[in-house]
Amino acid sequence: MDFLGVDHVEFYVGDARQAAFVLCSAFGFRLYGQGGPETGLPGQRSLLLGQGDCRVLLTSGLQPDHPAVDYVARHGDGVAVIAFGTPDAAAAYQGAVAGGATAIEAPQTFERDGASVVTATVSGFGDVVHRLVQREGSDQEFLPGAIEMLELPPPTGPELLLTIDHAAVCVPDGQLETTVDYYRKAFGFHLIFEEYIEVGKQGMFSQVVQSQGGGVTLTLIQPDLSRSPGQIDDFLAWHDGPGVQHLALSSHDIIAAVDALGERGVGFASTPDSYYTALDQRLGPVDLPVDRLRPRGILVDRDHWGQMYQIFAKSLHVRRTFFWELIERHGARTFGTSNIPALYEAKERELATVRQTVQAALPVQAALPAQAAHSTEAAR
Repeated sequence: MDFLGVDHVEFYVGDARQAAFVLCSAFGFRLYGQGGPETGLPGQRSLLLGQGDCRVLLTSGLQPDHPAVDYVARHGDGVAVIAFGTPDAAAAYQGAVAGGATAIEAPQTFERDGASVVTATVSGFGDVVHRLVQREGSDQEFLPGAIEMLELPPPTGPELLLTIDHAAVCVPDGQLETTVDYYRKAFGFHLIFEEYIEVGKQGMFSQVVQSQGGGVTLTLIQPDLSRSPGQIDDFLAWHDGPGVQHLALSSHDIIAAVDALGERGVGFASTPDSYYTALDQRLGPVDLPVDRLRPRGILVDRDHWGQMYQIFAKSLHVRRTFFWELIERHGARTFGTSNIPALYEAKERELATVRQTVQAALPVQAALPAQAAHSTEAAR
């Protein structure tokens, strides 16, 4: 079984229009299509966004029994579907179910004007499922007849974000090995990398699984409960279970992408100056000028195949769960192993600020009922 890559990701969100506004205005996505009850998608409103080869579907439930409603109530806005492109969706569906996946939706075909798309859905991890997508004919359609595509002019400038490079997934203690085994048996993925990561008093286990052709990559992370709790524990608590912590978007020019997104209001994790002071000693010469990486906080790493550059955006979600990563690869195939401590230290600083803000607000919140009561008496 092989997969062509990540066909698209679907977020379940409380307000699809609001989420689309953020991704379009801040990250440079464009609205490609839309669907709802009038297009044969009962009980939901979906907006399709695109940039480069990235496709993001945003879905809000319009009725209480729609799965997006339950998902958002439990997890907040987040990734609910990671879709795999495949040459044969029906065969992939049968193979996954035979390998232990739970059948969610049997293969169905969407057709219009010479375009044909076959989809089937099976279980993934937690409340995240995998849609298997086979596309034939016109590449101008997404789900023919279900998502109405818009006529758009060509982009006025280069699109800075190209593909979904990988997804990072947090799983609870004791689920890492079983999740890796599941992807091996159900989808034919291979374990390509594993490590133990220490950040201060925290620890976490990481294993990376990848489809046979390398088109789909999942980085799975499990907290070490024998160490101090940290942001992985926070994610699992605030998200209420396993889920996608971040998606990495590839770029051909990460410096230009950071500048453009920063001008639109996207915040990025900060990197201490000492990281760049020791960079030459740790890695030797790098392709991009350090004096351009330093002020932007872009991290760099090297493996046997080349270099990679990455940076992590601050979470825009009220639960401080999901966030985006930008990545530019110069031949490198791994995931910035030596940068992971820098990432998690930066995220810890971000979360520490949030915790301090919440704690500072508690006395004010405690006083509110008394103030409200006093105001009511005054009004009388």
